[in-house]
Amino acid sequence: MNHINLPRQPKVLSGEEPRLELEGQIETITYANEDTGYTVIRLIVNGFREPVTIVGNIISPTPGEALSVKGYWTNHPKFGRQFKAESHHIKSPSTVEGIKKYLASGLIKGIGPVMAARIVEEFGRDTLDIIDHHSERLERIDGIGPKRVDMIKRAWTDQKDIRGVMIFLQSHGVGSGFAARIFRAYGNDSISVVSANPFRLAMDISGIGFNTADRIAKTLGFDNNSPARAEAGVIFVMNQLADEGHVYYPYDLLLEKTVDTLDTERAVIIKAIDSLARERKIAIETLKREDIGCGTGNRAVYLARLNVAEKAIADNIRRVITCASDIRKIDEEKALKWLHGRIGIDLASKQKEAVKRAVKDKILVITGGPGTGKTTIINAVIKIYHELGAKIALAAPTGRAAKRMSEATNYPAKTIHRLLEFSRQNGGFLRTQDRPLEVDVLIIDEVSMIDTILMHHLLRAVPDKAVLILVGDVNQLPSIGPGCILKDLINSHALPVVELKEIFRQSATSRIIINAHRINDGLIPELTAGKGEPEDFYFIEQEDPEKASDIITELVSIRIPRRFSLDPINDIQVLSPMHKGVAGTENLNRLLQETLNKSGVSLARGGRAFKLHDKVIQMRNNYDKEVFNGDIGRIEEINPEAQIVTISFDGIRAEYDYSELDEITPAYAISVHKSQGSEYPAIVLPLLNQHYVMLQRNLIYTAVTRGKKLVVIVGSKKALAMGIKNNRLMKRYTSLIERMTYKY
Repeated sequence: MNHINLPRQPKVLSGEEPRLELEGQIETITYANEDTGYTVIRLIVNGFREPVTIVGNIISPTPGEALSVKGYWTNHPKFGRQFKAESHHIKSPSTVEGIKKYLASGLIKGIGPVMAARIVEEFGRDTLDIIDHHSERLERIDGIGPKRVDMIKRAWTDQKDIRGVMIFLQSHGVGSGFAARIFRAYGNDSISVVSANPFRLAMDISGIGFNTADRIAKTLGFDNNSPARAEAGVIFVMNQLADEGHVYYPYDLLLEKTVDTLDTERAVIIKAIDSLARERKIAIETLKREDIGCGTGNRAVYLARLNVAEKAIADNIRRVITCASDIRKIDEEKALKWLHGRIGIDLASKQKEAVKRAVKDKILVITGGPGTGKTTIINAVIKIYHELGAKIALAAPTGRAAKRMSEATNYPAKTIHRLLEFSRQNGGFLRTQDRPLEVDVLIIDEVSMIDTILMHHLLRAVPDKAVLILVGDVNQLPSIGPGCILKDLINSHALPVVELKEIFRQSATSRIIINAHRINDGLIPELTAGKGEPEDFYFIEQEDPEKASDIITELVSIRIPRRFSLDPINDIQVLSPMHKGVAGTENLNRLLQETLNKSGVSLARGGRAFKLHDKVIQMRNNYDKEVFNGDIGRIEEINPEAQIVTISFDGIRAEYDYSELDEITPAYAISVHKSQGSEYPAIVLPLLNQHYVMLQRNLIYTAVTRGKKLVVIVGSKKALAMGIKNNRLMKRYTSLIERMTYKY
C-alpha cells in the first residue's frame, strides 16, 4: 500500500523567524476576545494533515470563510505549534461546504444549521449571490416565507455594514466587539460620527468608556489638550468616582485627578469644568460646612443627575415629614396590648419603641443586624395599620429581597422598580410627584442597598400624607451606586431612628447570627465546629488558592448537597471578595460551570462561555427588559438562528440578542457586593491573603449574613483576621446630611 507523505508544520528556526503566507478555510473559532480582537482559529490548509492553529488580531472571522494570513510559526509552551498572524485578508467562501458552514455559524439572523443546509442544497455555490441580489428566491425553500426573507436580507445588509465598522475600529486599535453596539446607535452614519467626535462613544453607548474613545481619537489625530477630550475626560472621571460611591467630589481633588488621568494641562481642565457647568452637565456648589474635604473655596462638583437627586431627597423628606397623616390617631400603649393579644409575643423594649414610633411618626428608620427582630416589628406594624384600614405597600431594592420580605410577612411585596411602575414606552417611572403612589403606609426593606438615584425616584412618588418606614442594616456594605443613604439619614439626626442590638432566643442558637455579630463587633468568629449533628457555620483552613478553589468546587458539587440535601445550583451561592485571581469569581465560575452544567448547548461571547441552563447574573439595570443589576436567572434557550438567548429571572423571561450578552455573566460565583439584599440557603466564601485589597469588616459581615442555613468559609485565618480588623471604611463624598440640615 502506497503512503502519501503530507508535509508537516516546519521546524521552528532559531533567531528571526521567516515570514510565510498561509491560505485556507476557517473550520472553527476556538477563542475570540471581542474587546482586544485577539482570536484563535483552526484553519484547513491544503497540504497539511491537521487544521493549523492561527492566532492574532483577526476581524470578525466566521467559519467557512476563506482566510489568507501572513506571519510566522511559534511554539506556545502550553498549546504547542501555532501560526502568528501579522496581517490577514478574509474572503467570502467559494466552496459549497464553506458556504454551508458560513451560514450555519449563526452569522445571519434567520438562518441556522438546518436552514443553511436547505439553502445551500438548493442554490449551491450561487447561495451568497442569491441572498445578496435575489433574496426573493429564498421563498422557494421550505420554511422560508416573506417575513423571514426580510429578516435574512436585513441581517445580511447589516452584517456587511457592521463589518465595515469593525474594520474601521480595528484600524484604530479597538476590538471589534463594540461594532454592533456602535452600529445600533448610529446606523450607517457610524464611521462619520465616530470620526467627527469619537468621545461621543463614551457618552452615548453603554459599555464603551473614555479610554476606548480616547484610543480612537489619538489615531484620528485629536490633540491631547483638545476641549472635546477634556470635557469627555472630566465626565469620565466623575462617572468613575460615582461608581466608587461618591455623589460629589471636591473641586481641587477632581482637578488634580483629571489632570493626572488625562495627562492634560491644568488650564485646559479648568476650562472644561467651567464649560460643562455652563451646559449644566455638572453642578458646582459651595458647601457650608468647613470639614467636608472640598479644599479651596469649599467647592463641590456633582454630575448633574446626582445633584438634582440629592437635593430632591432632602426636599421630599421634609415634605413628607411635615405633612400630617390621614390615618386616625391611636393610643400606642393600647395598640401594643391589642397586638400582644393578637400575636401572643412579648416584644422587647426596643421592639416596642419601634412599633410605637411606627404608629406615631411620619418617617421612621429601623436598623439592626440579623436576629434582632426587624421582621417581627414589620409584621406587628402591618397588623396594626391593617386593622386601621390603611393602604399598605411593601417594597425592597431587589427581586430576591422583595420575595423574602413577602414570605416573612405573608403580605405582597414588590421591587421598588415595579412599585414605581417603570414604563418602556415612557422611558421612566410612571409613579412620580404628579402621580404619587396610592398608599397610606410604605415600608421599605434593605435600605442600605438603595443608592441616591433610586432613593430620589422613590421619595418623589411618596404621597404627602403617607407614613414611611425605612428598614435596613447600616453595618452592611453601602449601595453599589453612589451615596450612603441609610447611614446619612441616621447620622443626620433629622429623623427618628430605632437601633436594634439584642439577639432573640430563637436566633441565639444560630452560629451564623452569633458569628455575624462577633464580626461586626470586631471579634474573630467561633471557628471550631462541634461533632455530631450538622451545624450552620464552618471554617475550612486552606491557604493555597488552587487547593481552596478545588475544595470549593467539591463543597458545592458534592459535600454540601450530600450532607444538607441542598441543590448545588439553586441553593448554594459562592461569594468572593474579588473577580480576578484563582479564587476570584471569574475562575470559580469556570470551574463550577464545568462541574455543574454538562449541557452540550453552548455559546462563546466576549471571552465568556454560556451554556444552556447556566446560572447567570445581570450586571446593570435594563429597564426595557425589566431586569436589574444583581438579578439572578437561568438560561432557558439558546437560539443560534435568531441569535437570541432567553433567560428566566424569577419567572420573568427576558430575551437577549447576542450583542447584549455583555450585560450578563455566569453566577455560580458572584461578588459579595452583588449579593446584597439576597439570602441563600447556603453560601461558600473564599477568604485568602490574595484578597487583601478588598478585605474589610463590613464585606465579611455582609457575606456571612447572606447565608440562611449554612455558611462555609474556605481560606486562611490570617486573611479572616485581617479583614475583621480593617474597619476603615472608604470615605464617600455625599452632602445629604448637610442638605437635611441646611437649605441649599
